[in-house]
Amino acid sequence: MKKFGIATVAASALAAGLVGLAAPVQAAPSGPGNAQQTISELESQGYHVVVNRIGNAPLEQASVVSVREGQTYTQTDTLGTDSDLSKRVLNKTVYVDVK
Repeated sequence: MKKFGIATVAASALAAGLVGLAAPVQAAPSGPGNAQQTISELESQGYHVVVNRIGNAPLEQASVVSVREGQTYTQTDTLGTDSDLSKRVLNKTVYVDVK
């Protein structure tokens, strides 16, 4: 019975991870604006932003070409018993391509 519980927890964690992969695309600001505004918005949401530049325009004058999710690092700990798990996000990365 304990193996079934571990499999259920593992499946739940996998499903939550897959749902979490779509978050950066949804988190990206939409509409007109410059690259600096987009980067600032993502950083305010807790993302570590990696900027890939095409050209040398200042970020205030550059536009966003794409926003791609990167690696998310989490830590899972037990809370006293094997069935109580606590998951905490350590770092969320997103890549922003600007031109």
